[in-house]
Amino acid sequence: MNAEQINLKIKEIEDEMARTQKNKATNAHMGLLKAKIAKLKRQLVDPPGGGGGGGKGDGFDVNRTGDARIGLVGFPSVGKSTLLSVMTGTFSEIAAYEFTTLTCIPGIIRHQGAKLQMLDLPGIIEGAADGKGRGRQVISTARTCNVIVMVLDAAKPLTHKALIEHELEGFGMRLNKTPPNITYKKKDTGGVNVVQNAPLTHLTPDTIKAICKEYRIVSADFIFRCDATMDEFIDVIEGNRVYVPCIYVMNKIDAIFLEELELLDQVQHYCPISGNLKWNLEGLLEKVWEYCDMVRVYTKPKGTDPDWNDPVVLPRKKRTVEAFCNRIHRDMIKNFKHAMVWGQSAKHRPQRVGKDHVLEDEDVVQIVKKV
Repeated sequence: MNAEQINLKIKEIEDEMARTQKNKATNAHMGLLKAKIAKLKRQLVDPPGGGGGGGKGDGFDVNRTGDARIGLVGFPSVGKSTLLSVMTGTFSEIAAYEFTTLTCIPGIIRHQGAKLQMLDLPGIIEGAADGKGRGRQVISTARTCNVIVMVLDAAKPLTHKALIEHELEGFGMRLNKTPPNITYKKKDTGGVNVVQNAPLTHLTPDTIKAICKEYRIVSADFIFRCDATMDEFIDVIEGNRVYVPCIYVMNKIDAIFLEELELLDQVQHYCPISGNLKWNLEGLLEKVWEYCDMVRVYTKPKGTDPDWNDPVVLPRKKRTVEAFCNRIHRDMIKNFKHAMVWGQSAKHRPQRVGKDHVLEDEDVVQIVKKV
C-alpha cells in the first residue's frame, strides 16, 4: 500500500472507532482497532523496502556534536530562526514570509561548561508525519534530540501545540512522558501470560489477547507494574517509541496582553519569551539545561588542580565512573584500577571507588591506572 491508501485505511478505522460505543463489552474490539492503526502508522514511518509515500523517514544530514542536542520545532514563521540567531550567534535566514528555513541549521550554545547543539528545523505543517512539507525529515531529526523546544506563537499557542503534538505522536514520539513500566518477553510455547503487580483499570485480559492476536504474538510473558492504557501497551509491543522531554516556548509575548500571559501560565512545561526583544532568554536556557538532565564531572590529573573550565558532561541516567572513562576514551576502562572521588557522591574526601560508583553533579574524579 502507498501512503494515500494507508491514510485512507487509518481514516476508515478511526471512523469505526468514533461509531463504536465505549464500554466493557467493546473494550477488546477498541484495542484491536487501535493496534491496527499503530501498525499502519508504522508502515507510514518506515515503508517496507524503502518504497512508497516518499520513502523512509531519514533525517537531515547534520553531524551530532556537543553534549546534548536541542531541536527547535514549530509552525513556519513563529520565530525559530530568530531564537537560534540570538542564542547561538549562528546566522539563520530571517524574513517575514513562511518557509524561510528550508533545511536544518545547527548552532552551538555553551552553558554551565557544557556544549549544547541547537538545531533550527524547517517549519512543520499539518500532515507532516505523512510526508508533507519535508515533515518526515524534520520529525526524524527531532527523534534524535535530547530535548524538544516547541516554539509557539503566543497569539495562538494552544491550537498549534495540539496540532504539532499530533504530528509528533503519529511518528512515534512521546513528549514529557515516561515509558510504561511493562516487561515483555516472547516465548516459543505457553500462550500469553499476564502478571499484574498493579491493578489494571484500562485493560482487560480479552483486550490484551486481542491486541496480541493482531500482532501475531502467540506466546509471551507480560508483567504490568503500572496501570497501563491500551495506547501504552501498544507502544511497548511496537518497541520503537522515543520518549523526549519538551519545553513549550511561547514566543512574541510582547504582542499579547498581561491577562493572556497569565492564562498561558497554566500550561505545564512552558516558558514565555520574546526572541526579537531578547526577553527571558536566560530563563529559557536554564530550563533547557534542567530538561537535559545532565551532570558535570571535573577531571583531576595527579598532582595538579582540577580542570574547572572543561567538565565531562554525562546524562544523569548513565553517570557511573565507567561511563565517565568511556566518555574520555573508550580504551581507558581497560587499564582502570580505581578512582579517587571528591564531591557529593563521596562519603569522605577523597573516596576510593570502583567503576560502578555513581557520580553526582560537580564531582571531581582522578583515575588511577594499572601499572
